[in-house]
Amino acid sequence: MVRMLGCEGDSRVFRARSGAVLLAIAGLFGGLGQASGQTMPSALVQAYQTNPQLNAQRAQVRVTDEAVPQALSGYRPRLSVTANASQSYSSTTTHPTSSVPGSNRVAILTEAPQPITSGDFTPYSVGVTGTQTLFNGFQTSNRTRLAEGQVSAAREALRVMEQTVLLAAATVYMDLMRDTAIAEVQRSNVKLLTETLRQTRDRFNVGEVTRTDVAQSEAQLAAGQFQLLNAESNLNTTRANYRRVIGSDPGKLAPAAPVERLAPPSLPAAMQVGLDQNPNITSAMYGIDVANLQVKINEGALFPTVTLNGSAQKTWNGTVTQLEQTTWSVGSSLTIPIYQGGGEYALIRQSKETLTQQRLNLEQVRDQIRSNIAQAWGVVQATKAQIESGQAQVRSSETALNGVREEARVGQRTTLDVLNAQQTLVNARVQLVTAQRERVVGSYGLLAAVGILSPLTLGLSTPVYDARVHYYQIRDSWIGLRTPDGK
Repeated sequence: MVRMLGCEGDSRVFRARSGAVLLAIAGLFGGLGQASGQTMPSALVQAYQTNPQLNAQRAQVRVTDEAVPQALSGYRPRLSVTANASQSYSSTTTHPTSSVPGSNRVAILTEAPQPITSGDFTPYSVGVTGTQTLFNGFQTSNRTRLAEGQVSAAREALRVMEQTVLLAAATVYMDLMRDTAIAEVQRSNVKLLTETLRQTRDRFNVGEVTRTDVAQSEAQLAAGQFQLLNAESNLNTTRANYRRVIGSDPGKLAPAAPVERLAPPSLPAAMQVGLDQNPNITSAMYGIDVANLQVKINEGALFPTVTLNGSAQKTWNGTVTQLEQTTWSVGSSLTIPIYQGGGEYALIRQSKETLTQQRLNLEQVRDQIRSNIAQAWGVVQATKAQIESGQAQVRSSETALNGVREEARVGQRTTLDVLNAQQTLVNARVQLVTAQRERVVGSYGLLAAVGILSPLTLGLSTPVYDARVHYYQIRDSWIGLRTPDGK
C-alpha cells in the first residue's frame, strides 16, 4: 500500500465541511428552534388565497349558484308589454251608374267619381300579457332541488380543489427544501473532491501515487460536478414550480414538520373518517341525487300542464274621431300530452341509466378512497423507518469514511477506497434528505386522502372562503344585472 501524504489535513477539511453540510440539512428538515424566513403555514396561506386554479374553482361554484334562481323563476309569473303603431292610407270613391232598359246590365256614367272618405290613419295599441304556471308535473320543484344538488356537488368539488392546491403547495415547499439541501450536499462534495484531486496531484509529483490515482480523482470530480449541475437544474425547476403554485418567488424557507398528528390515530379510524367526509365521496353522492331528480323532471313531461293567462289591451284607431277600444281577458289553459313522437320516453330511460351509472361511480370512488388512504398510511409509516435507517446510514458512512481516511494515511487504503467511501456518504445524505421530504409530504397526503386537509384542520391564519355567502346573496333575486361583487 502506498503512503497517503496530506490525509490528516484533508481529514480536518472534511470534518469541517461535513459539519456544515449536516447543519444545513438539520436547518432545513430538523426543525431549528429559531429558523427565519417563509414558513410552511405562510406558504399554504398564500397559495390558499392567491392560487388561480383555486380561485377559478370558486368562480365555478358561483356560476353554479345561479342555477338556483333560474329554477325558482318557474314559480314566478311572466309579464310582457306590447306596443304597436302603424301608418296607413285609405281612400274610398263612388262611380255614378244607371240601369240599361230591358237588360240587367249597369252602365257607368261619364260623370267624375265622387270620393267618400280618404286620408292617413295612424292606429296604435298598448297591451300587457301575463302567464302563471299552476302545475307542470312538479318539474319546477324538481328543477329547484336539482339545482340545489348541483350547488352542493360544486361545493364538494371546491373542497377537492382546496385539498389539491394545499397538497401541491406543501409538496413544492418540501421539494424546494429537498433540492436546496441536495444542491448543498453536492456543492460540498465537489469542494472536497477538488481538494482531494489537488492533494493527489501533489503526491503524484513526489512519486507517492500513480497516474491511475490521479485519473480516479479526476473522474470522481467530473462525476461530482455533473451531479452538482443536475442538482442545480432541479433546484431551478422547483423554484419555478414554487412560483406557479404559491404565487411568489421563494426566499429562505424555514423548517417544516410532519402533520400526521392531525390524522385519525389508526388505519381503521382513517378509513371510517374518509368514507364519511372525503369530498370525492360526498360529491359522488350528490351526483346520485341530481341524477334521480333528472329522472323525475323527465317524467314530469308526461303530466298535464295548467297555466293561468291574463291580458289587457287598449287600441286607438287613429282617425279624426279617435275611437278607443279597451279589451281584457283572464283565463286558464290545460294541456294534456298524448303522444309526442316517443322522445320523452327515451329521455326517461336515458336518465335512469345515468342514475345507475352514478351509483356505480360512487362505489368506484369509495374503493379508490380506501386504496388511497391505505397507501398514504403506508407511506407515512414507511418514511418514519426510512428516516431512522437513513440517519443510521449517514452516521455509519461518516465513521467509515473517517476510518478509511485514517487507514489510507498509514498506507492500508488506496485513493479509490477514499473516493468510494466519500461517494457512499454523499448518497446516504441525499437519501436521508429525500426520506425527510417524503415523510412531510406523505403526512399531508394522508390528510388529503382522508379528506380533512383544510385551513381549519391545519390551523392556518387566514379567512376561510365560505361559498354559502354568495349563494344566499343571489338565491332570491328577482331582478338585477350586477353580481354581488359589483361587476
